[in-house]
Amino acid sequence: MGRQDSQNTPEYDGVSESKQGRSPVEGARNVRDAPDFPRPASGTYGRAAVPAPQFSGQYAADTPPDGQKADSGQSAPEGGTYGTAAARGGQRSRRTLLVSGLSVVVILIVLAGAALVVRPGPVDGWLSAEPSARPSFVPTPDPTPTPVLVAAAAAATAPTAAGVTAAIGPLVSAKSLGTANISVVDGVTGDVLFAKNAGTMTTPASTTKLLTAATVLAARGPAYRLTTRAVAGAKPGEVVLIGGGDPTLAVDADDQFPGAARLDKLAAQVKKALGAQPPTRVIVDTSLFTGPEMGAGWDGGLISGGQVARIQALMTNAGRVKPVHNERGGDRRFTDPALSAGKAFAQLLGLPESAVTRGKAPAGAQLGAVQSPPLVHIVDWMLEQSDNVLAEAMARQVALAAGQPASFDGAARAMGDKLDELGLPGEEADLYDASGLSRHNGISPELLTDVLSLAAGGKNPQVSAMLGGLPVAGWSGTLRTRFATPAPNQAGQGIVRAKTGSLSGVNTMSGQLMTRDGRLLLFAFMATGANAIEARATLDKLATTLVGCGCQ
Repeated sequence: MGRQDSQNTPEYDGVSESKQGRSPVEGARNVRDAPDFPRPASGTYGRAAVPAPQFSGQYAADTPPDGQKADSGQSAPEGGTYGTAAARGGQRSRRTLLVSGLSVVVILIVLAGAALVVRPGPVDGWLSAEPSARPSFVPTPDPTPTPVLVAAAAAATAPTAAGVTAAIGPLVSAKSLGTANISVVDGVTGDVLFAKNAGTMTTPASTTKLLTAATVLAARGPAYRLTTRAVAGAKPGEVVLIGGGDPTLAVDADDQFPGAARLDKLAAQVKKALGAQPPTRVIVDTSLFTGPEMGAGWDGGLISGGQVARIQALMTNAGRVKPVHNERGGDRRFTDPALSAGKAFAQLLGLPESAVTRGKAPAGAQLGAVQSPPLVHIVDWMLEQSDNVLAEAMARQVALAAGQPASFDGAARAMGDKLDELGLPGEEADLYDASGLSRHNGISPELLTDVLSLAAGGKNPQVSAMLGGLPVAGWSGTLRTRFATPAPNQAGQGIVRAKTGSLSGVNTMSGQLMTRDGRLLLFAFMATGANAIEARATLDKLATTLVGCGCQ
């Protein structure tokens, strides 16, 4: 089964004061709290090497003489001064001269520093009389992204039927394919370029989902949304949870499908609508879908093996116990998806699981509703991941849109009728389910290429929307690990887009590719009765051969 690939940097608690806009000394109570930055031994500061002033033993201001420190504890003479009055007068005169002299020296030093200082970097521009020209900024161009898909050429040379036959003729008879039924069509003209048993009904496996995608998009439209509702029950506090056929519904934010409708949001609406009335019971209504919950022709162990769930109108994460999709299936499913969803909803309402029961909604007032993502997204996930539950739910939408019962039989009839409406040969599809799990299904290769031609032609935009969900060789979905071995098959990576199908003894692939000349080709390769590993490698080789072939 395919896989949707999906993906913190550490944070630091401490922020230094300097990062908060404070200097290292800011916040100190006084200057003495600031760090004492020592003077260089040479007696100079900075790059201008301006000489530091030298003092000749005299003291500035009121600094005490040597040996008489202000904090020594020695008492000053009466009057609070040292020495005689005469001494004080002489000392004051000398101080005045000293201060005046120092002022002159300081001014000279400042002027010299302004003349000698080296002004690095932008400082020179700021201080110069003629600022330097502003440097021009050349932005770094964004890197060119690695191409994933190859575009069609505007005027690509058309291949010929003879050229295609010469290229792949020897391969289609390979023993590794068993019995091979094949159709190759020019995506521009619709001309058949190669056909081998192209009209023969063949077990399609999951390429059945191409018909499901085309018919549901045509029936409902890409923007259609599925609604899950809650209404008031017959008694006060009863809440009826009505399944709307949305298989992508989630319990909470931990969901399998991005943007899915959520039960926790629905529960919040219900609580608000009930007001003072507490919820007392949850009733689960799954009456939208009818008939058997498993398809005819399904192998035993499909549900226990996690390939599919019981098809019910109410479920979360396509019936998965955990919202995780594994590469090759094996996603454990609830034995009763609807009842499990009801129990999760009850818990969100503060009720025990024992408060959940089955029933049918009365004509009560609506308490809340949540809607799925647009249908085109669900179809994308169905094709890319090859999700069987999504496929069966989509087919029931085809039936409901046509007024048919939302069952396996009703869906099969509605899909056939919709193919006819689209101008396609619906009689070339004998369907028992919409996922391709049934071994009773039969589809011709030419019907698959007809559906792809309709989508690629652009005349029906609703059907064209299906092409976005096709897996890309070597890149996404069920083709993520294909086209890897043998090495020559890697030439198809990023160029082939296709839906795969696999059952025991059945290997199919149908989609689109570009030739080396840029021509769009549509193909359906259907092989039965061969070893799976060998058959898949040969199917990949067939597509890769067409990629590298001009085929004129």
